[in-house]
Amino acid sequence: MSRAEREAAARRIMERMPPVTPPDLYPAAVRRGTRMLRHRVVARRLLWVSLVAAAVALTVWAVAVQPWGTPPSETTPPLSDW
Repeated sequence: MSRAEREAAARRIMERMPPVTPPDLYPAAVRRGTRMLRHRVVARRLLWVSLVAAAVALTVWAVAVQPWGTPPSETTPPLSDW
């Protein structure tokens, strides 16, 4: 098939009438799109809630344990005579 024949075939395809779409296609697409958006919003909220819960848990642990408050002299034995 030469280039001219391919171009002619492409023109014939483009000049045809577009296919008829089903009448219920638009409402179905809108329903599906809103459902997908709702799932995305729920997933995003769940992610933020878990992130905030982890930050609160870390804060509570840090306040309870106070890992920065113990000086090294209390954690190591005192130096004695050799």
